[in-house]
Amino acid sequence: MSLYQPDPVEISTRMRPGEWTEESLQDLVSLYELKIMEMGAPKEAVLTEVVRGDDGSVSVRVSWAEPGEAGSPGMETAP
Repeated sequence: MSLYQPDPVEISTRMRPGEWTEESLQDLVSLYELKIMEMGAPKEAVLTEVVRGDDGSVSVRVSWAEPGEAGSPGMETAP
């Protein structure tokens, strides 16, 4: 059996100043990482990016990098 995912998987959001705290941000990142792993991504294939804006906003992106490419983490192929 093979797992075929042709496109990278990504969960992302942007939050304005005042819409988040350090604690809620960490909770959100953990939740997104868990969701990606529930989709089949091994922990080492989960990429997390948090970008803080100068205005106090924050952008969060958690992805499973290139799961559709043969030999990449997250791609299982039958022998």
